[in-house]
Amino acid sequence: MGYAQLVIGPAGSGKSTYCSSLYRHCETMQRSIHIVNLDPAAENFDYPVAMDIRELINLDDVMEELGLGPNGGLMYCMEHLEDNLDDWLTEGLDNYLDDDYLVFDCPGQIELFSHVPVLRNFVEHLKRKNFNVCGVYLLDSQFMTDVTKFISGCMASLSAMIQLELPHVNILSKMDLVTNKRDVEDFLDPEPQFLLSELNQRMAPQFAKLNKSLIELVDGFSMVSFVPLDLRKESSIQYVLAQIDNCIQYGEDGDVKIKDFDPEDDD
Repeated sequence: MGYAQLVIGPAGSGKSTYCSSLYRHCETMQRSIHIVNLDPAAENFDYPVAMDIRELINLDDVMEELGLGPNGGLMYCMEHLEDNLDDWLTEGLDNYLDDDYLVFDCPGQIELFSHVPVLRNFVEHLKRKNFNVCGVYLLDSQFMTDVTKFISGCMASLSAMIQLELPHVNILSKMDLVTNKRDVEDFLDPEPQFLLSELNQRMAPQFAKLNKSLIELVDGFSMVSFVPLDLRKESSIQYVLAQIDNCIQYGEDGDVKIKDFDPEDDD
């Protein structure tokens, strides 16, 4: 059985930086992982690329040949990937062992993990290849300083969770850039009534029922919980990785190591 992370989130949320830091951390721990680039517009990488979608299709070529803009071109590239899963992805996965650990660095276009089926079909293909997959959703820490942005981020993450139907870990990225940690702590694991009160203070009275429905929806799906990630701290990366490993049951089928002790001498 293989294991995989699908790293998603809005553009600029730190997905590639997370993948790079995760690779360096695992390299230090002498743990093997392989990072796969699924962004046809990517240019530079701070990690070795195990598989690269640009070998299949490139955004610049699509925009030039078809006259599409960046968003339309990206959607075309991902649909082309979907049409070639049996060839490109299957051929690439054949190069890895059954217990290998893959991390897929995805594009930041929100449509891909909110309502179009491309990534969902990608995940289903991985499952058919006997991979346990976890959705890793990154949200920029700036969304934690304002309740309206926080709810917006929660709803986007909830949409991805429902669309992909995966075990899901929410990560609050760029914690190293937060100047006032207290502003963030209030939103890491907040009470629904606190959120509703804050939201009602910022919104006009006619939105009170809508605010209540939004808070109930987010609370009902247990999405009001984020794992903070500070890339300056190895312990923070290790904790996030442990949460994800637990979701995909990584290492649970490993052999238990038993230390042999010399028998005590009988007096």
